[in-house]
Amino acid sequence: MLVKTRGIVLNFIKYRETSIIARVYTEQLGLQTYIVNSVRKKGPGARIALFQPFTLLDMVVYTSSKGGITRISEYKCNYPFSSIPFDTRKSSIVLFLSEVLAYTIQEEEENPPLFGFLYDSIVYFDQQEQGFSNFHLFFLLQLAHYLGFGPTSGADITSQVAFSVGTATQSRGSVLHFQMFEAYFDALMQSSEEVFMNNKVRKELLLILIRYYQLHVEKLGEIKSLQVLSEVLSD
Repeated sequence: MLVKTRGIVLNFIKYRETSIIARVYTEQLGLQTYIVNSVRKKGPGARIALFQPFTLLDMVVYTSSKGGITRISEYKCNYPFSSIPFDTRKSSIVLFLSEVLAYTIQEEEENPPLFGFLYDSIVYFDQQEQGFSNFHLFFLLQLAHYLGFGPTSGADITSQVAFSVGTATQSRGSVLHFQMFEAYFDALMQSSEEVFMNNKVRKELLLILIRYYQLHVEKLGEIKSLQVLSEVLSD
């Protein structure tokens, strides 16, 4: 059976000489895995650029009642990026967020609100010309609500993270430390505008958010692209 759907590429791995296995979050079918043939071959027919993280696609895909890996019948770019592939900061943020999504989204069923949030956020990010240094923080805070563990306040985040560290003495110390960042989280959750902060604070907020996600997402371990993101955003 063929299904027409939009899709958001999360990642891919190489398969055989010229093919890939791509994970795509689709509008109609949720998270799906596809074998895509001949996209890595050399020459003008190569289309690997269409399977970079967060690429937005229009697709016609095969479905199977048994699930598992299927194939794409047709695909084309839904929205050509104007800035993400050409801006090191943006491409690093996208690489990081796509890795987080690959761990946190597992459902093979449609979820229109989640897909709409992801699609609109990606387009908005591509169109931002400045003031996007906090985009990944905004994104993670909003994504948490769609995943079912959205925080109600900065204190909600910092208290959970602080009391996850171990002993009572450590927890008391952690609470005092993390309380310094509650106001930043509150500002990020309450404002659609850029919230002013330096790189040191931004990095600390991200580490706290990652730990918050790890408390709620069982399979979320080390984020390999975090180091790259930290280096790029600290420049």
